[in-house]
This record gives sequence, C-alpha cells and structure tokens, in this order.
Amino acid sequence: MARKDIPGQASLVFDVALLDLHNPKDGISIENKVVPENCERRSQSGDFLRYHYNGTLLDGTFFDSSYSRNRTFDTYIGQGYVIPGIDEGLLGVCIGEKRRIVVPPHLGYGEEGRGNIPGSAVLVFDIHVIDFHNPSDSISITSHYKPPDCSVLSKKGDYLKYHYNASLLDGTLLDSTWNLGKTYNIVLGSGQVVLGMDMGLREMCVGEKRTVIIPPHLGYGEAGVDGEVPGSAVLVFDIELLELVAGLPEGYMFVWNGEVSANLFEEIDKDGDGEVLLEEFSEYIHAQVASGKGKLAPGFDAEMIVKNMFTNQDRNGDGKVTAEEFKLKDQETKHDEL
Repeated sequence: MARKDIPGQASLVFDVALLDLHNPKDGISIENKVVPENCERRSQSGDFLRYHYNGTLLDGTFFDSSYSRNRTFDTYIGQGYVIPGIDEGLLGVCIGEKRRIVVPPHLGYGEEGRGNIPGSAVLVFDIHVIDFHNPSDSISITSHYKPPDCSVLSKKGDYLKYHYNASLLDGTLLDSTWNLGKTYNIVLGSGQVVLGMDMGLREMCVGEKRTVIIPPHLGYGEAGVDGEVPGSAVLVFDIELLELVAGLPEGYMFVWNGEVSANLFEEIDKDGDGEVLLEEFSEYIHAQVASGKGKLAPGFDAEMIVKNMFTNQDRNGDGKVTAEEFKLKDQETKHDEL
C-alpha cells in the first residue's frame, strides 16, 4: 500500500497472521519423540546417517519429504554437508530415534530461502533415524549359542553350509535361507560373499548361532543391490552354522592323505605308453579321492580342479603329460600337490 493511498490523519486497521518469529541469537530446538530403550551408541561428528524426514514451516505448510521420494536422505553429519541446524540436530541420536528439530533461518536457508522455502523462515524437521555407521567401523559379532563341543572353528578354505536371516537395523527383512528352505554354501575366504560376511563367519563352530552387523563399506557399499539392499545400509545377519568341511592348506587344491607312491606316473599311465591324457589323469585322481587316498578342495568344481592340475603338468601345452614333465609340488611331505 502506497502512502498516497492513505488519507491524512487516518486511523489504520491491520489484520495480521503471525507465521513465525525468531531471534538472531536463537539456536535449534530439539524435541525427542521416540528414543529406543536399547541405544548402544549415539551419533557423533563424522558418522554417516540414513534418515527419513518431513519438512514444514512453523504454520504446518509442507515443503519437502524424503518419504515422498521413497528413499532415505543419506549424509555425513557434523561436517557441513547439510544446513547447520540439521548438522547439529542429528548429533547424539540413537538408531531408530524420532525427533523434531526446529531450525531458525540463520541456521537454515537464511534471508533468501530456497525453492519453496520462503526467506527468513523457521523450519521444522520431523526426523526418523534409520541407521548410521562410521567409516572406521568394523563388523560386530554377538554369539547367542555355542554347543558344548566348540573346538573345531571355521577358517579360510573351509566349506561352510549355513542358514541366515538378513535384515536392516530397523528390522526390515531382506532375505532368509530359512524361508527358501535351503542353506547357503560357500568356501570361506574365496570371495563368494561380501567381506563383512566372510569376516563374520570366521572362527565359528558347527551349531553356533551368532548375529553379525555389517557396515556398508564391508557390505554392499553406497550402491547397495538394486531392488534388494538400499545403498549405504547397515546389514544384520542372524546366522546358524550347520556344516563345516575342512579345507586344504592354503595354496593347495588337492592333497594326498598319506605317502605318495614312488611310481605315481606309472600308476596314472595305465596303458604304459609314456603319455598321460586328461581322461587318464581325471580317472586316476577321482579314484584316489573315492578311496580316501586323496582329497580335493571342498566347495569347488571337482572337474575344473582336475583340469587345472592337468594343465599345470602339461608344461608344453600339447594336451598330454610325459614322465619328463610330471612333477610333484614338493612343499610338505604329506601335502604334495600334482
């Protein structure tokens, strides 16, 4: 309204709706809505949080929501990646906590605002913390049950059969071998599972039950698994080890269970023509395994192992092995490998 439109000596009446107010000295205001009883650690500067939020003005006007995008907002906290009020307001939270953070404009988007946020607006964020981790975190292992005889522990190279439930920290179930009705089978230390799971299955005995919590940098990382595992998610695996087949010494795919025959080449070369073909070689190795005289590394394709063993002996690559080519991997007396 211009002054020229106002008559002299006029009394003026203003109808005012107060939208919000703040003082430049104000800090953020925090109201805890839900705080989990079990809070082992609270967030601190340098942690990486995944959280949902609704953002409104003080009068309730909506301006943004992570729920509407159907994905969490993920960020480091305490390091300036978000507005100062949220950076501060996300410190000291528990996983699963819900809190309301009221942010004055000088700790939000200032006098200019942004997008559909007016300038100098006080902002209200209703936050739900899904999970957080620190890039320095390792896995966490909690053993719930160990059988009375727990002397044989899993190690690199062992073939394991186990059941698991995989979930997020908020309890969302991702996958379950129990539901599928079959175990998950791997060779430990062979890269068949994410690093955190490989670490979590070490030094475990048959019958043991444990929970393994895996941060994303030891799980599926920032990308996650499309349609299955959210990016940057902390994972919870409830595991029961059902079977363990001892692996071979590191570097071996076949070993002898006892002394090696002094006439090994002659035994393999049944037709005595001085040359061993793959078929002869394979038949001999499988016969030794069947009789218990030899052992192949468990959990791998037996035919592929035997073929690789043959290729290692076929030094000139002509498809046959002669007595001159044939040698044992002589490292340990009882663990020679062809």
